[in-house]
Amino acid sequence: MTILRGEEGTGRDKLIRSGIHAERVTIAWMIVEAALAILAGFRARSVLVTAFGIDSVIELLSAAVLLWRMKNDSSPRAEAVERRAAGISGALLVLLCLYIAASAAAGFARRMNPGQTILGLAIAVSAVVLMPILASWKGRINLELRSPALRADIAETRACGYMAAIVVAGVLLHRFFHFWWIEYAASLALLLWIAHEAKEAFEAARGECEDHCS
Repeated sequence: MTILRGEEGTGRDKLIRSGIHAERVTIAWMIVEAALAILAGFRARSVLVTAFGIDSVIELLSAAVLLWRMKNDSSPRAEAVERRAAGISGALLVLLCLYIAASAAAGFARRMNPGQTILGLAIAVSAVVLMPILASWKGRINLELRSPALRADIAETRACGYMAAIVVAGVLLHRFFHFWWIEYAASLALLLWIAHEAKEAFEAARGECEDHCS
């Protein structure tokens, strides 16, 4: 695995501080998003909204891992921390894949019509706006850091935004056109992309990831 040190001292320190701020914002938002989405999902008996909330919990854990990694950047153990963080991020991506697949399969099999939830729709719309901003912020930081662990975290942030968009589309299509199945079908489309990101994270954890992981 290659970690580009870039500018030593002030330049890199500034990037690390920005990364720490980004992860703290992510953690704060995910606490709110997870709690409200899971509550709304259970109340409406909506598999997708509940899955969105659980995805937020995974993203919260990923952000906590990356915060740990950033705070250990100047440590002599930075290389080991990077690999461990990449491995944990990869495992979280796998959990996300499994949950999406299970929830979509259950929805299809049981022909579960997602309930209407204003709270779930509102939190999903907020995530559609915020997640691309967070992912872009982290992406600019990672242009220099080239951290596979941060790359995996960015993938999870983007996946959260995509899932939020799917929630919005699913709720609206179901409401106006009664396409109960559309949200489950759209969720499955995320799996190949997320699986690829998980593969790269595990390669980084084993020290096999080179420039293609930057």
